Amino acid sequence: MLDWILDALAQAGFSRKDVIFIGGYKADVVRARYPDLAFVVNERWEQNNVLASLLCARAELAAGFVSTYADIVYRGSTVKALVEAPQSKVLACDTDWRRRYVDRSLHPESDGEKMRAEGARVIEVSRRIAPERASGEFIGVNKFSPDGAAELIAAYDRASAQFGGSGQPWREGRTFERAYLIDLVQWMIENGSAFHRVDTHGFYMEIDTGEDLACAEKWWRESTPDPG
Repeated sequence: MLDWILDALAQAGFSRKDVIFIGGYKADVVRARYPDLAFVVNERWEQNNVLASLLCARAELAAGFVSTYADIVYRGSTVKALVEAPQSKVLACDTDWRRRYVDRSLHPESDGEKMRAEGARVIEVSRRIAPERASGEFIGVNKFSPDGAAELIAAYDRASAQFGGSGQPWREGRTFERAYLIDLVQWMIENGSAFHRVDTHGFYMEIDTGEDLACAEKWWRESTPDPG
């Protein structure tokens, strides 16, 4: 998966020296396999989640960044579209997302990080969006300009001060410490922050199980070439 991700990033102009891997579980194994990447270690990976893990690299985020989940595969054209988008905070959206759940016996559509949008403007990101109301699924790849990164970090600090350490649910039953990136994004949207989307039309797969891997390999072999 990481090889596929690095290939997609390379197609958008990112070399391996540009990549920072945020590691937790078995980080030493990834570091040994990919010594040419920079590494940041999430020491509390057993207690936190995607959002806190991303902010482990906050010193490196300030210049602007593209971030990606590590359990997915997608095309370089998606990263190119993100980089070229003029807006400061942009999420990649798969408009053909429901096809991925047809053969997934362990993952219903309710697992998807769905989004609603009005044109290019994202108005909601949540797992709880009804599938028939979703514009697509957030694939876990996004772009923040320097201004967008500063806004994200400031929002994280405000939310941490308000909700961190309370032990109480913050978003969708999750505490702040266990929050996903989409939880902070939605909180920012509700507080007036503008997010936009770029679309991919099925050029995305998530791999959580052996079943998913088989589906992804079949899709990768049979799908049309990257439209670039």
